[in-house]
Amino acid sequence: MMHSVPKTMTAVLLTGHGGLEKLVYSRDVPVPAPAAGEVLIKVAACGMNNTDVWVREGAYGTEDDPSAVSTWRRHGNTLTFPRIQGTDTVGHIVAVGEGVDPARIGERVMVDFSIYNRDDDSLADIDYMGHGRDGGYAEYMALPAENAHVVATDLTDVELATFCCAYLTGERMLERARLAAGETVLVTGASGGVGSAIVQLARARGAVPIAVAGPGKEAAMLEIGAQAVVTRGQGDLAEAVEAASGGRPIDVVADLVGGPLFNDLLKILRPEGRYTTAGAIAGPVVQLDLRTMYLKQLELHGSSQGSRADFRRLVRYIEEKKIRPLVGGIYPLSEFHRAQTDFMAKNFVGKLVVVPD
Repeated sequence: MMHSVPKTMTAVLLTGHGGLEKLVYSRDVPVPAPAAGEVLIKVAACGMNNTDVWVREGAYGTEDDPSAVSTWRRHGNTLTFPRIQGTDTVGHIVAVGEGVDPARIGERVMVDFSIYNRDDDSLADIDYMGHGRDGGYAEYMALPAENAHVVATDLTDVELATFCCAYLTGERMLERARLAAGETVLVTGASGGVGSAIVQLARARGAVPIAVAGPGKEAAMLEIGAQAVVTRGQGDLAEAVEAASGGRPIDVVADLVGGPLFNDLLKILRPEGRYTTAGAIAGPVVQLDLRTMYLKQLELHGSSQGSRADFRRLVRYIEEKKIRPLVGGIYPLSEFHRAQTDFMAKNFVGKLVVVPD
């Protein structure tokens, strides 16, 4: 049933792969109706992610051609155009579909953006809202009721919208790498959304995070919990990490950068150390000396998104105030091009958040 919901809304439509011109701000997009088992939310805020940019650019390549224009899923593309992107959505339920308790109308919810496609914990067929179906860069969004979660927190809508994708991705990376209390984790790209999340999530586990970040971001990294900070691009990385860690072995590398750093990161890991990645902002194609991998008995983990259990832990961390939001900037939906331009420049710490006009 619907309650005082308009027929059209403003939204940003991704109309194809390419540059910013493929993102079209429109004022007359039909408001979706919640299907059976779904809710309709009035969007209050939506955080921006690297995946938004890479999907727009078609920058994921294929297993046969890393330079091919391709979208996020390796098997079975679900992206159609036009598509409303946006994963980290917070809003209020304004209507419900058949089979959903009308008492849910009025709830403020954080969206678990994952489309699991399975009943178990496997992520082999994972998809997400903003790719396989429309997301939150709009005034309204329809989604399965089970993905709309009330979070017991006094955080603002904008603050709550900084968590989901980045922190869920980071939590999954640490879970796959089995980061334990007392261990040391090296975090590359630590000033970005996922990187800054991992620094806090490592502390929540009782581990010791060492951050690698760009010049001028050292103080921000220490403030959110980094034990020490290595300034990217200044001197030998292995030597800088050893100095920053005080000689502690590096048990886990949580890498979001890739590119030329990759082999150095494997050299930095202790024997039987674990490497986990969910991004490659400095280059997705790397050189790997297999001898380093097998002679040091290393584990390499690829990771993306997270499971239902990972999401539940994330909600618990928020409610227990073990992690906190980092808002790098707030932009109205009508200035989406400026928001994404600033996002790509990476001159901020934390997350950029888009709000309805």
